Amino acid sequence: MYAERAINTVFNKAREIYNLIALVGARQAGKTTFLKQQMKQFNASYVLFDDPDARALFDEDIKKFEKQYIDGYEITVLDEVQYCKDAGRKLKYLADTEKKIWITSSSEILLGKEILSYLVGRVSILKLYPFSLNEFLAAKGQKEMTPEILKRNIWEHTTYGGYPKVVVTPDLESKKIILKDLYDTMVLKDVARTFAIDDLQSLEDFIRYLAINIGGIVSYESISRGIKISFHTLKKYLDAMEKSYVIIRVPPFYANKSKEITKQPKIYFLDTGLRNSAAKAFDSEPAGKIFENYVLSELVKQGFTPKYWRTKTKAEVDFVIEKDNEIIPIEAKISAEPGKVEKSLRAFIEAYSPKRALVVNYNGTTGKMIIHGCNVIFTDVLNMNKILKT
Repeated sequence: MYAERAINTVFNKAREIYNLIALVGARQAGKTTFLKQQMKQFNASYVLFDDPDARALFDEDIKKFEKQYIDGYEITVLDEVQYCKDAGRKLKYLADTEKKIWITSSSEILLGKEILSYLVGRVSILKLYPFSLNEFLAAKGQKEMTPEILKRNIWEHTTYGGYPKVVVTPDLESKKIILKDLYDTMVLKDVARTFAIDDLQSLEDFIRYLAINIGGIVSYESISRGIKISFHTLKKYLDAMEKSYVIIRVPPFYANKSKEITKQPKIYFLDTGLRNSAAKAFDSEPAGKIFENYVLSELVKQGFTPKYWRTKTKAEVDFVIEKDNEIIPIEAKISAEPGKVEKSLRAFIEAYSPKRALVVNYNGTTGKMIIHGCNVIFTDVLNMNKILKT
């Protein structure tokens, strides 16, 4: 059964404007499935560049490739095009000859200057992530909700993540096997191969270190000492994993540089199921940092670019997002009691006077209170997504 994706509306608008659409995102997030579904309404062809013959033809003679795979079709899908030689210049040629091309990539190497510089003004770039909570519920056919049903689904989504194959697999042990295979493939194929990393053991040690220490402010020196890799190697690994959609770097939010902390980012995983596989830990209930990572992932899937706030006096708010020139602080809590707001969130409200703030809790307790004119909303993850759409 095909699960409808939230990106569908934006994709349909983009294809009316651009001949070239690039769909990027993590391996097995559903990019190929989504595009194959869209292809059904057209006379279309599909090319996977894992096929050595197709890749050789593209690399050696783009006009022969065009004749073989593109001429006579309304749409052509080019899957994992970043592995091809001189892809930017050749895609520019195809776009300029009015060919309608949809391309995919599981690495942001596609968005680097070697490719993207040729395509400025010619391409619409869309990101497809693993299933959001709304997509997760739709894929499982969950239409009606009680607090317990919602909590059970959020637990599963937090623990095993949103990769489509994992979501539609009912057996929990099978989910773990799929996640391990996906983790191995992403590390060995996407990260190691694409970014020319030979020392797989140090890479895996690094990923496990991040998985165990999610949500902490990055200390490059501590990490380098802890797993015995150089600063240069550390930066290379971080860049590679971020560009392969394994991790997310969350920068600090600050306006008052004299009071607020350094520019060092926090590190989270894009998918909490993949994080749990990397850490080899699938708990019966999510820990606070895991739930915090989960909320971060949901915010990213909603199109936000979250930041964190921390002062030199260690007042801290998990996330701050900006929406239509509005600043919204967000706290992620396993449990939260409406009517009680911690000092850190109060400090942010006093400093920035936001119109609203969210306390998102795993146990789903809801309520509201007013602090210095700010509407503090206690809510669950599903309603967080609804609130942020308004």
